[in-house]
Amino acid sequence: MVTLIPVKNMNRAVKFYTKTLGGKKLERARGAMKNFWAGLKLGDHDVWLITPEKWEKRNLAYTTFLVKSIKPFVHGLMKKGVKFQRAEKMGPKTKIDGPIAHDEFGASAFFKDSEGNVLMVWQNMIPM
Repeated sequence: MVTLIPVKNMNRAVKFYTKTLGGKKLERARGAMKNFWAGLKLGDHDVWLITPEKWEKRNLAYTTFLVKSIKPFVHGLMKKGVKFQRAEKMGPKTKIDGPIAHDEFGASAFFKDSEGNVLMVWQNMIPM
Protein backbone atom coordinates (compact mmCIF):
# COMPACT_ATOMS: atom_id res chain seq x y z
CA MET A 1 0.00 0.00 0.00
CA VAL A 2 1.21 3.51 -0.82
CA THR A 3 -0.05 6.81 0.56
CA LEU A 4 -0.32 9.68 -1.94
CA ILE A 5 0.23 13.18 -0.56
CA PRO A 6 -0.49 16.20 -2.75
CA VAL A 7 2.17 18.93 -2.71
CA LYS A 8 2.52 22.39 -4.22
CA ASN A 9 6.31 22.73 -4.04
CA MET A 10 8.19 19.44 -4.48
CA ASN A 11 11.57 20.68 -3.19
CA ARG A 12 10.01 22.12 -0.04
CA ALA A 13 7.90 18.98 0.53
CA VAL A 14 10.82 16.56 0.05
CA LYS A 15 12.84 18.61 2.55
CA PHE A 16 9.98 18.59 5.10
CA TYR A 17 9.27 14.86 4.81
CA THR A 18 12.95 13.88 4.96
CA LYS A 19 14.54 16.44 7.30
CA THR A 20 11.62 17.20 9.63
CA LEU A 21 9.74 13.89 9.67
CA GLY A 22 12.80 11.69 9.17
CA GLY A 23 11.75 10.00 5.94
CA LYS A 24 14.13 8.60 3.33
CA LYS A 25 13.93 9.67 -0.30
CA LEU A 26 13.75 6.56 -2.47
CA GLU A 27 13.29 8.04 -5.91
CA ARG A 28 12.38 11.29 -7.59
CA ALA A 29 11.17 11.83 -11.13
CA ARG A 30 13.70 13.35 -13.50
CA GLY A 31 13.58 15.86 -16.30
CA ALA A 32 10.25 17.51 -17.03
CA MET A 33 8.55 15.35 -14.35
CA LYS A 34 11.00 16.34 -11.55
CA ASN A 35 8.45 18.53 -9.77
CA PHE A 36 5.53 16.13 -10.15
CA TRP A 37 6.52 13.00 -8.21
CA ALA A 38 8.84 11.69 -5.46
CA GLY A 39 8.84 8.40 -3.58
CA LEU A 40 9.73 8.26 0.12
CA LYS A 41 9.88 5.79 2.96
CA LEU A 42 8.39 6.96 6.29
CA GLY A 43 9.00 4.27 8.87
CA ASP A 44 7.74 1.09 7.22
CA HIS A 45 5.44 2.89 4.79
CA ASP A 46 5.87 4.06 1.22
CA VAL A 47 4.71 7.61 0.49
CA TRP A 48 4.46 9.27 -2.90
CA LEU A 49 4.51 13.05 -3.04
CA ILE A 50 2.57 14.16 -6.10
CA THR A 51 1.70 17.50 -7.67
CA PRO A 52 -1.97 17.27 -8.72
CA GLU A 53 -3.46 19.21 -11.61
CA LYS A 54 -6.42 20.31 -9.44
CA TRP A 55 -6.62 20.94 -5.70
CA GLU A 56 -9.49 19.90 -3.48
CA LYS A 57 -11.10 22.55 -1.29
CA ARG A 58 -11.50 20.22 1.69
CA ASN A 59 -9.09 20.39 4.62
CA LEU A 60 -9.03 16.78 5.88
CA ALA A 61 -6.33 14.59 7.37
CA TYR A 62 -5.87 11.98 4.68
CA THR A 63 -2.63 10.77 6.24
CA THR A 64 -2.37 9.53 9.82
CA PHE A 65 0.76 8.45 11.67
CA LEU A 66 0.00 5.61 14.08
CA VAL A 67 2.28 5.83 17.12
CA LYS A 68 2.71 3.79 20.30
CA SER A 69 3.22 6.87 22.50
CA ILE A 70 1.83 10.16 21.20
CA LYS A 71 3.31 12.62 23.68
CA PRO A 72 7.03 12.02 22.92
CA PHE A 73 6.28 11.80 19.19
CA VAL A 74 4.48 15.17 19.20
CA HIS A 75 7.12 16.83 21.38
CA GLY A 76 9.88 15.52 19.11
CA LEU A 77 8.23 17.12 16.08
CA MET A 78 7.63 20.35 18.01
CA LYS A 79 11.37 20.52 18.76
CA LYS A 80 11.91 20.38 14.99
CA GLY A 81 9.63 23.38 14.49
CA VAL A 82 6.37 21.61 13.61
CA LYS A 83 3.40 23.67 14.79
CA PHE A 84 0.42 21.64 15.96
CA GLN A 85 -3.17 22.81 15.80
CA ARG A 86 -5.05 23.50 18.99
CA ALA A 87 -6.65 20.29 20.29
CA GLU A 88 -10.44 20.15 20.29
CA LYS A 89 -12.83 18.29 22.57
CA MET A 90 -14.52 15.36 20.86
CA GLY A 91 -16.91 14.74 23.76
CA PRO A 92 -17.48 15.44 27.45
CA LYS A 93 -14.71 13.04 28.53
CA THR A 94 -12.04 14.50 26.23
CA LYS A 95 -8.96 15.73 28.07
CA ILE A 96 -6.77 18.31 26.38
CA ASP A 97 -3.00 18.25 26.92
CA GLY A 98 -1.51 21.01 24.76
CA PRO A 99 -2.05 19.96 21.13
CA ILE A 100 -3.15 16.43 22.12
CA ALA A 101 -6.78 15.41 22.66
CA HIS A 102 -7.15 12.28 24.82
CA ASP A 103 -10.31 10.19 24.71
CA GLU A 104 -11.24 6.71 25.95
CA PHE A 105 -10.58 5.24 22.51
CA GLY A 106 -7.39 7.11 21.60
CA ALA A 107 -5.36 10.29 21.47
CA SER A 108 -4.90 12.59 18.50
CA ALA A 109 -2.97 15.65 17.41
CA PHE A 110 -3.08 17.53 14.09
CA PHE A 111 -0.47 19.52 12.19
CA LYS A 112 0.15 20.73 8.65
CA ASP A 113 3.00 19.75 6.41
CA SER A 114 5.00 22.22 4.33
CA GLU A 115 2.25 22.19 1.67
CA GLY A 116 -0.73 22.86 3.94
CA ASN A 117 -1.95 19.24 4.11
CA VAL A 118 -3.47 18.37 7.47
CA LEU A 119 -1.73 15.35 9.03
CA MET A 120 -2.86 13.44 12.10
CA VAL A 121 -0.92 11.62 14.81
CA TRP A 122 -2.94 8.87 16.49
CA GLN A 123 -2.36 6.64 19.51
CA ASN A 124 -4.92 3.86 19.80
CA MET A 125 -6.17 3.17 23.33
CA ILE A 126 -8.25 0.12 22.39
CA PRO A 127 -6.30 -3.12 21.89
CA MET A 128 -6.58 -4.42 18.34
